[in-house]
Amino acid sequence: MELKRVVITGLGALTPIGNNASEYWNSLKKGVSGAAPITNFDASLFKTQFACEVKGFDPLNHFDRKEARKLDRFAQFALVTADEAILDSKLDLEKINLKRAGVVWGAGIGGIKTFEDEVTGFSQGNGTPRFNPFFIPKMILDIAPGHISIKYGFRGPNYAAVSACASSTNAIIDAYNLIQLGKADVMVTGGSEAAVTVAGVGGFNALHAMSTDNENPETASRPFDKNRTGFVLGEGGACLILEEYEHAVARGAKIYAEVAGSGLSADAHHMTAPHPNGEGAIDAMTYALKDANLKPEDIDYINVHGTSTPLGDIAEVNAIETLFGDHAYKLNISSTKSMTGHLLGGAGAVEAFASVMAVYDDVIPPTINHFEDDPAFDKRLNFTFNKAEEKTVNVALSNTFGFGGHNATLIVKKFK
Repeated sequence: MELKRVVITGLGALTPIGNNASEYWNSLKKGVSGAAPITNFDASLFKTQFACEVKGFDPLNHFDRKEARKLDRFAQFALVTADEAILDSKLDLEKINLKRAGVVWGAGIGGIKTFEDEVTGFSQGNGTPRFNPFFIPKMILDIAPGHISIKYGFRGPNYAAVSACASSTNAIIDAYNLIQLGKADVMVTGGSEAAVTVAGVGGFNALHAMSTDNENPETASRPFDKNRTGFVLGEGGACLILEEYEHAVARGAKIYAEVAGSGLSADAHHMTAPHPNGEGAIDAMTYALKDANLKPEDIDYINVHGTSTPLGDIAEVNAIETLFGDHAYKLNISSTKSMTGHLLGGAGAVEAFASVMAVYDDVIPPTINHFEDDPAFDKRLNFTFNKAEEKTVNVALSNTFGFGGHNATLIVKKFK
């Protein structure tokens, strides 16, 4: 069968460096850091006392009090970003076939704050098992796409994708595949996470995965820097409206970019550590290039997973150098996690957004907080350190990798 073309017609974002799509993209271009001392709870006794939190977000600006109480923070982020993306897409819900409009959402953990609160409340009680009737519906990851479909009446494919930090890239890829195969005309997709909680910070501290540079939170996320010490936890989300090309053109939709291809693989190596040679990453990028019918030299920009961990950054660069050869030194690389922190299951969505806008706007967002070169990396590599670069970007590739060895790669290209 002939596969359908898939384009991106709407964007929404709620991030540590911007509470809507425009603010987020402008902050990326300016190189703004979203890291600051934690305000969600008292982190004074934790090894890490800072994170990239969403700032100035009041759910009562988006939901009535009763509705807000039924939603975990990650689901609130999902609904807010979906609202913005749908509005941006100018979809007329009275004219489209709602049975062919669906939602696939990504989250790695979901309602961790809800779970934390309910279990803490039970343990501090008198032994009587009393739980909020919304405990389970607030906690489960698939409630986010469920709420979006209920609000808008979308009756097409509806579920959540879960693959740790690769979750929302997996969600976008699934949405892309559903439209390609003719099973949907419109898909609302992306991801969100809200894990800046006692359990979230405590758990990652126990893994020794996060930076503990409490004196300098704004510069703690420093991918590819010699003195990087771990990732900075972030929260938020982003939403993309994917649409079948002819469906979008028929209604005169604005098109940001075209989804060109995708690739999925597993490291089959270790529970939390990447394969040192980046073998799974090589496979995912190779499959994506093949799916897009592109060659390595066609890629202008790679939005890397780039978490600012000592081993992860090296493994990904090893993969890029192996696959791209000499072209690795001609393309731009950057890690927007240097600004947003690591949104876990929401990372792929906010980074897909950055990749789409790099293609649409011809701007490479930077890798900020670079102070000292790491001799582990070839100096010929262009990490777009500290300052955005204006450059024609015809094709961008975005990588996300997750605990368990999950690898997901998405390629977007200029719409022509």
